[in-house]
Parts: sequence; structure tokens; C-alpha cells
Amino acid sequence: MWGYFFGTPKQQKELPKKAIVDLREHIQLLNKKQAHLQTQIDQQQQLAKRSLTQGNKNNAKTYLKKKKLYESQLDKLQSQIDSLEQQLYSIENANLNLETLKAMKQGASAMKNIHKGLDLDKVDDTMDEIREQVELNQEISEAISKPLIMQDELDEDELDQELELLESEQQQQQQAQAQSLGQAAAAVGAPAPAHAVSQPSIDLPSVPNVKLSGPEKASGQAEAEAQEDEEEDEDERALRELQAEMGL
Repeated sequence: MWGYFFGTPKQQKELPKKAIVDLREHIQLLNKKQAHLQTQIDQQQQLAKRSLTQGNKNNAKTYLKKKKLYESQLDKLQSQIDSLEQQLYSIENANLNLETLKAMKQGASAMKNIHKGLDLDKVDDTMDEIREQVELNQEISEAISKPLIMQDELDEDELDQELELLESEQQQQQQAQAQSLGQAAAAVGAPAPAHAVSQPSIDLPSVPNVKLSGPEKASGQAEAEAQEDEEEDEDERALRELQAEMGL
């Protein structure tokens, strides 16, 4: 029984769209009727003017009465159009609100389904596990980056013995060099140095301090003056080109 008055759920869902379509079509029909009445008003106005020109006032008055009748109908049509447009705007706005509410409900339902398997305790546990794994990864990285043989694990006694052996070898080499130099010095009758070998000095040639003579100095000055004259010629040439561009 209620379906007879209000329709099925599917029909109720399509009702706003159908109402919007019907209202728009009826508004278009009234606009066409309004345009036709405006044409009739203009025609009656022209006929009244023609009758006055011909001196027939009675016909002119008849045309003016028809014009007033058409104007009255036109005003009523305009009122109807205004009412229908207001109703159309209200239905469209209400339908938009309904669709927005449906979208929000769907979004809320989706969020509810997403959060159905989640709670704060599970989130906290997951975050703790992540932190533990991050710390473990850092410890593993530090362990991998450590050298395989630590400096502290080296045998200090072994290092001391190797150092003494190295010093002994150096002393033996120095003594052998001193003995060979002493023998060479005794052969030539010159005193030999005790522990070191003197390096022969190398005399470097000194830089001559020569002053330029008169012709060379004059030649240098001439080249400098020629360069200055060339720079002045370039400046004058650039100035002349600029004056030519400016029309001076």
C-alpha cells in the first residue's frame, strides 16, 4: 500500500533526478510561451501606432487593450518561471547534500572496516617491534664495521723486540759507512768525518745585474707609446661608432 503512494525504493532514489528534469523542461516551455507573448505585445503596439497614423482611434484602443492583456499574461508567466527556478534550485541543492552525505557515509564505513582489525595496543606492540629491529640492525652494522684484529690485541713485547732489531741494524749500517770513509781519508791523507758524510756543495750561477743601454731603453719606451696610441685609436673609433648610432 505504501509503495503505491510513495513508490519502490528504486523509484524513490530516481525521484529527485526526475523532478529536476521535469522542472527544467517546464521552465523551457514557459520561456518559449513568454517569447511568443512578447512578440504579440510588439505587434499590437505597432498596429496601434498604425491606426493612430490613419486616424482610427477606436482600432488603436482595441490593439492597446490586447497589448495589456498579453502583458498581464507575460507577468504571470514570469512569476511562474521564478517560482519554478527557485524550486529547481532547492531540489538540486538538496540532492547535492544527499549525495554528499552518502559519500561521507561510505567514507566512514570504509574507515570503520579498516580500523576493525586495529587497536592502540596492537599499534604500540608493532611500533615496539619495529624499534627493536632498528636497534638490532644498528648493532649488527657496528659489529660488521669493526676490524678483525684490534690494536689492543697486538703483543707489546713482540713490538719492542722488532723495534730494537731495527735500531741495531741502523747502528751497524752507520758504523760500516764510517769505517769505509775513514779508510778512504787515510789513503789521501785527509781527516775523515766521524759519523756523517759531508754532501758536496753546488754553486748556482748568479743572476747578472745588467742595466739596459740607451737604444734598448728607447726601444722599450717606443713600444709602450705605440701601444698607448693604439689603445687611444680604439677608444676614438668606439666613440665615433657610438656617435654615428646616436645620429650625432
